[in-house]
Amino acid sequence: MSKQKQTQLRKNVAPFATSDMKASIRQLINTILPFFLLWFLAYQSLSISIWLTLALAVVASGFVVRIFIIFHDCTHMSFFKNKKANRIVGTITGIITLFPFEKWKREHSIHHATSSNLDKRGTGDVWVMTVEEYKAASFWGRLSYRVYRNPLVMFGLGPIYLFLISGRFNRKDAKRKERINTHLINVSIVILYGLLILTIGWQAFLLIQLPILFIAGSLGIWLFYVQHQFEDSYFENEDEWDYVKAAVDGSSYYKLPKVLEWMTGSIGYHHVHHLSPRVPNYNLEKAHESTPPLQQATTITLASSLKSIHFRLWDETSKSFKSFKEIKGVLKESSVNANLNTKRSSFQEK
Repeated sequence: MSKQKQTQLRKNVAPFATSDMKASIRQLINTILPFFLLWFLAYQSLSISIWLTLALAVVASGFVVRIFIIFHDCTHMSFFKNKKANRIVGTITGIITLFPFEKWKREHSIHHATSSNLDKRGTGDVWVMTVEEYKAASFWGRLSYRVYRNPLVMFGLGPIYLFLISGRFNRKDAKRKERINTHLINVSIVILYGLLILTIGWQAFLLIQLPILFIAGSLGIWLFYVQHQFEDSYFENEDEWDYVKAAVDGSSYYKLPKVLEWMTGSIGYHHVHHLSPRVPNYNLEKAHESTPPLQQATTITLASSLKSIHFRLWDETSKSFKSFKEIKGVLKESSVNANLNTKRSSFQEK
């Protein structure tokens, strides 16, 4: 895509990068109120059936994902035109979703500025190694990466790490505003959870809140993972990296059923979001439908997205993801060649 076409593409999307106060308020009402209602019903149903409670918790977890999308929009200052309103709502939704607003805002902005850039990995993204990096890594380096990329770890332990560790502590060089915001959210969570436990008891609280957070966390990680880890994705080194190509080619269009699309705040239009982060979630579909070039982005479905579980390493030669199984032969050949070279060197020295 030429620079002229890239400029035109961004101009075409620009009209959608504006918030609508009525739409934002409406979304707050149809998202946060149902969540609290479902939480209350889940508690009431404990006297009827624990399975009914768990079923309601599953539905409530979907609303937590939707609340997180509102939080996410606030970090981009796209949910409201007023920055203060974004910060207030972002902090409140951060308390509900257990994410520190200012810290996440900073890390996520870095993610957008470096997404698909092989020379600037490591902040706000999923750990991706190239085939060559994996080949050159030590035994422990490879083991660490394989453990990290294991679905049970990523989607099972991942939410626990995000909620209990990553989201609770400030980075060493965090600025004062970021530190205060993290402490404010942490204290608010302790007070809110403490009041709930005093009111309904810790057993009832854990039976409802743990499934909600775990399921919502796993779903959130999956959404983030699958929209950058697909077969024909885009990764380049700094000298070849391009922001627009990283957005359109390095982010997928996750075509979900309408109910799931609504529940996930249309974040499936991830290519649109990365092209223009200031487009609020309720305008993403409109931007996609009104801009033909964006409709050419890689489309994945619920079924096809499951393949991404096997995409482990980025192959810079073929420009595609590879599974550990696919590179097993390459690693063996590399090891054999290394041994042969060692023996030859030893023989020559003798």
